[in-house]
Amino acid sequence: MSNTTTDPYLWLEDVTGEKQLDWVRSRNDRTVDAYTRTDDFTTLESRIREILDTDARIPYARRRGRYLYNYWRDAEHVRGLWRRTTLDQYVLDDPEWDVLVDLDAVAAEEGENWVWSGAQVLRPDQDRALISMSRGGADATVIREFDLITRQFVSGPDSFELPEAKTDISWIDVDSVFVGTDFGDGTLTDSGYPRIAKRWRRGTPIADAETVFEGETTDVAVGAGHDNTPGYERSFVDRAIDFYTAHQYELKPDGTLVKLDVPDDARVSVYCDHMLVRLRSDWLGYPAGSLLATDYPSFLEVHAT
Repeated sequence: MSNTTTDPYLWLEDVTGEKQLDWVRSRNDRTVDAYTRTDDFTTLESRIREILDTDARIPYARRRGRYLYNYWRDAEHVRGLWRRTTLDQYVLDDPEWDVLVDLDAVAAEEGENWVWSGAQVLRPDQDRALISMSRGGADATVIREFDLITRQFVSGPDSFELPEAKTDISWIDVDSVFVGTDFGDGTLTDSGYPRIAKRWRRGTPIADAETVFEGETTDVAVGAGHDNTPGYERSFVDRAIDFYTAHQYELKPDGTLVKLDVPDDARVSVYCDHMLVRLRSDWLGYPAGSLLATDYPSFLEVHAT
């Protein structure tokens, strides 16, 4: 006699199937209808929108060079504005903002449901950016290069553009980037994120990008980044084993990898000769929760493999 139990919902495992999505949509519609047809919902929605759309919010900014960048959404700009200002302006009650990208205008012009996913500004020149946009807020994004001088997206064979995928991309210099994306069969993890990190040079096909690291399909994701601090230029690779553990490496100019010998669940940051290690588990006599600071070159001499 078999003890095998048949799961009547096993067919839902195909999360991208049209039949499965229709099943989810029908239940979403039923839930939305049940919770949104009351007066309490209408009142609460109105109060929340009033809070979200007020101009009294703090425009949180990220400093890049002499500018502070902010992404701003309100009732008039539903999709949002990517803008910047100077520190002198930012401290004023009513700063003057320089709008770089009006995503509402871009979406209307292209007939797309664009949602902002972020921008990486090239250092130190601050004249280019890599902009990520998703359709409807999906995990997968489209990557476009943006010229901060001309205020235009850069297109053509010499630009850094990528189609929709769960992409990880970051600047090395104006003519090269680290990128992980869907390069074809076997290049994604089981979670659908990049398994391979490559160095992609301007003017070359993405298919010719140079592999710098490969993870396992069972990993969550692999990514690479570059620190261009003058005199301390370094590249790093992060291999996320799961959501709580990762292996971290310094990628040497000759392509060799030096694994940082810290606990897999620790978080590491390096700046110049300084290294911070945030512990989630006990290590070398230090309890979980400790924040450790050390000299990075000295640490490598002892704790690198």
